[in-house]
This record gives sequence, C-alpha cells and structure tokens, in this order.
Amino acid sequence: MIRRYDCPVELAVDVIGGKWRPVILAHLKEGVHRYGELRRRMPGISEKMLTQRLRELEADGLVVRHDHGTNPPHVEYRLTEEGLSLAPVLQALYDWGTGRAARTGTTIGQAG
Repeated sequence: MIRRYDCPVELAVDVIGGKWRPVILAHLKEGVHRYGELRRRMPGISEKMLTQRLRELEADGLVVRHDHGTNPPHVEYRLTEEGLSLAPVLQALYDWGTGRAARTGTTIGQAG
C-alpha cells in the first residue's frame, strides 16, 4: 500500500528524517565510504544503529551496498542516483548548520 502524504515536506522528512539518516547521506555525498570510515566520522552512533540505518537507506533506494567478497570483508556504500539527487538539499542543510553554529557560538567537530 502506498502511503498518502499531505505535504511534500512530509514525504521528504519521512524518507531522510531521523537523527542519523541525513548525516549518513551527507557523508556519502562526498563519495564512496567503507563501513569503518562511516563509523569513524560519526563517533556518536552505535554499530547496531549505523547498520540499521544503512539497511533502511538501501531499502529506500538511496544507498547501494557493494560487498567485494574478500576476506577480510571489504564492503563499500555509495549513493544511488536517487540519493545523489539529495545533494543540493544536504548541502543546504550543511550551510544552514554552519551558519547557525556561527550565530549561536556552537562548536562543530571534534576537539583535538
């Protein structure tokens, strides 16, 4: 059954909403990443949650998982064409977040 939406934003948020989905998409917008790379870029996400979110994004047709079939495992993730169509949206969120951080004095990134 196809869900009915009352607003296009409702559909967009349903597909890319949540705490981690847009962050994963933003990292994959930069290019192909292995699971471990994604994990290092998002230290606040658990392995279980990252795996779950990647599977959801794959099921939604936004991410492709490529298993090279090697030992040790070499699995990569990249955006599909549908996922790549989100690039301007993700960039707008990035730009807004950068501006918001500057306006509010919020620190972004790891201290080090």
